[in-house]
Amino acid sequence: MAAQITDETLRETITQRLGAIHVQVADMSGGCGQAFTCVIVSPQFQGLNSLKRHRLVNSAMKEEIASIHAWTAKCQTPEEWERDKAASAPSMEGTVEGRVEGTTQ
Repeated sequence: MAAQITDETLRETITQRLGAIHVQVADMSGGCGQAFTCVIVSPQFQGLNSLKRHRLVNSAMKEEIASIHAWTAKCQTPEEWERDKAASAPSMEGTVEGRVEGTTQ
């Protein structure tokens, strides 16, 4: 019988097999290890469209995916990851000393 799959074991496996520089894994099953969602940032995705990226991940993670119920992956290149991180960073524009102008908090 295979070892229990956890977010940590998936993170280690993805990092090793896909040369990922950033991996976020969340167990969406409440801890029973049957549903995971993840963000994978790897230079190996460079030049690949979304379908080819997912095929690469699914091929690399075939055994693990077969033993869980649900699997969702967001695959990005390092450049895409940095761009999205910068776009989602909270802006301090319109604030004074960390407070929104016009408020007392």
